[in-house]
Amino acid sequence: MNKKKFLSVAKDVINLEIKALQKLKKNINYQFSEAVSQVAKCQSKVILCGVGKSGLIASKIAATLASVGTPSFSLSAGEASHGDLGMISKKDILILISNSGKTSELKNIIQYANRNKILLIGIVSKKDSILYKASDIKLLIPRVDEAGGIVPTSSTTAQLALGDALAIAAMQYKKFGKSDFKKFHPAGSLGSQLKTVEDIMITGKKIPFVSEKLQVSKALKILSEKKLGILIVRDKNKKTSGIITDGQIRRFSEKNFNFHSLPVNKIMTKKPVSIDKNELAAKALSLMNSKKITSLIVNNKKKPAITIGVIHVHTILRSNIS
Repeated sequence: MNKKKFLSVAKDVINLEIKALQKLKKNINYQFSEAVSQVAKCQSKVILCGVGKSGLIASKIAATLASVGTPSFSLSAGEASHGDLGMISKKDILILISNSGKTSELKNIIQYANRNKILLIGIVSKKDSILYKASDIKLLIPRVDEAGGIVPTSSTTAQLALGDALAIAAMQYKKFGKSDFKKFHPAGSLGSQLKTVEDIMITGKKIPFVSEKLQVSKALKILSEKKLGILIVRDKNKKTSGIITDGQIRRFSEKNFNFHSLPVNKIMTKKPVSIDKNELAAKALSLMNSKKITSLIVNNKKKPAITIGVIHVHTILRSNIS
């Protein structure tokens, strides 16, 4: 077989799987909506199980559900009949995946679910199967042509797509958003890009606050101690009135040799650039770049005049945010 023939095989496989997904799309009905509702409202765990390639798909769907706020895990069909059925409680939802729905390894699991009145969702392609007949919610996968004629390919692609659709629909039903997603993905690039300003801002005694009437000479000592390159100026009501940067001080000293005796409000920049604590840190970095500054004052939009933190460009970069 020449290399051009391999390309043709690849395209044929992909075309078969596209056709399977198109058939699946037409097959989605009210049973899918019921499955979404039950999964989203589940107060315990969603347990997925399949045999062979369907078992691998079950593991992937369980991982996706868990990552978007639905506690889930996959169960080995082989081990289930040897004690692992004890992992399933009456408040759980059981999702069984089988192309034929007649796989012998699933029989004991189906009987256990029906006997204990555990909600059973079947993902299956044959209506005359034991799985289809025993399921409380029936998600029918259309019969498709497998690539190569015998290898589970188009059918497992359809199973996987249906599982993804179920997970995303349940996520939206529960209004699971970016902040929720971040809790389950603290590491890696996704977790980094979802960090908020509040997650990495400098707070408390580390914030370089100075009062409006403080002399510049004394303020410089605080600037040196805090090592952030800025001073945040507050009025007598603790409201932020301005900011002073070390660059500002250097430029001012070149023009005025007696500036050390001045109060800081005489040299500060009024209306400093700020950002809400709930904004993404990536947005803070973009704002700094556009304004050509290295620090931002952080506030709560409910009280914009009160500084609650400082975010510095170096802190953002150390967090692998770009």
